[in-house]
Amino acid sequence: MKAAVVSAPGVVSIETVPDPAPGTREVVVQVAACGLCGTDLHILEGEFAPRLPLVPGHEFGGNVVATGAWVNELRVGDRVAVDPSLHCNECHYCRLGRNNLCERYAAIGVTTSGAAAEFVVAPAANCVRLPDHVRTEDAALIEPLSCAVRGYDILRTPMAAHVLICGSGTMGLMLLELAKRTGAVTIDVLDINPQRLVAARELGCTQAAASADELDRPRGWDVVIDATGSERAIQDAIGRVAKGGTYLQFGVADYAARATIEPYRIYNQEITITGSMAVLHSFARAAELFAAGVLDPEVFISDRLPLTDYATALQRFRAGQGRKILVVP
Repeated sequence: MKAAVVSAPGVVSIETVPDPAPGTREVVVQVAACGLCGTDLHILEGEFAPRLPLVPGHEFGGNVVATGAWVNELRVGDRVAVDPSLHCNECHYCRLGRNNLCERYAAIGVTTSGAAAEFVVAPAANCVRLPDHVRTEDAALIEPLSCAVRGYDILRTPMAAHVLICGSGTMGLMLLELAKRTGAVTIDVLDINPQRLVAARELGCTQAAASADELDRPRGWDVVIDATGSERAIQDAIGRVAKGGTYLQFGVADYAARATIEPYRIYNQEITITGSMAVLHSFARAAELFAAGVLDPEVFISDRLPLTDYATALQRFRAGQGRKILVVP
């Protein structure tokens, strides 16, 4: 089969690799579409992935084309979205129910061969069947949505909160859509890319700006979410939290990124600083939300490129062009 392969930091190519075969509790999925995200850029740069070469791709949906001997809940022809998480279910954190912090962390497309390919292997337990009205290729949006759902699980936002979202890429827009449904009274969105703010306005944010200085919120925001991973944006965002408010680090920052905090302010103003890591008990719920129409795929998906253009897709993503970029095998 054809697959995109990251063979060394900064090096990606389309190669012919062996077709996958399922284990006893696994299925083979023919990939309908695979989404790109910041993690894929980190993998290309030699971070996150423990070893190269690697076939990336962890946001995907497709059709089951083969099943393992002990799989009875799925059949060939089923259309599925797949949670890429591969937890050990044995370590200290897995036993506490914090599987996303697994000491043997693994994920399809991050530590094992992923969906930037014609076919991919996945545990049957990670697959969620798609209802008839959901297009298979659109199901690549469910994995990032499940990350956003996890973020709101962490936040437990109060009703009538004033929310600031830093970054209006795909994840920022998903966080905006969820904020509208979790009782926020205002939702402001920041992005230095004016084109991205157009979509935020279309989706009904309260205000959209390049800087929080342009917005009238002198006391700050009850909830501030970074969806950029940018060191500069993070440093600014932490200072925008209101007394008693919460800051969520959602965007994936570089390992080397650093931000300065003021411990006295955290104490004196009872500010909470927290993070949200990947997916935890949120994939099936995200699939239900997606099926219920929480996201409009036509708004969120800006590009559908052939797998052979995977390198071009990465370049577009890195340049901040469009919204969710999919590659279609």
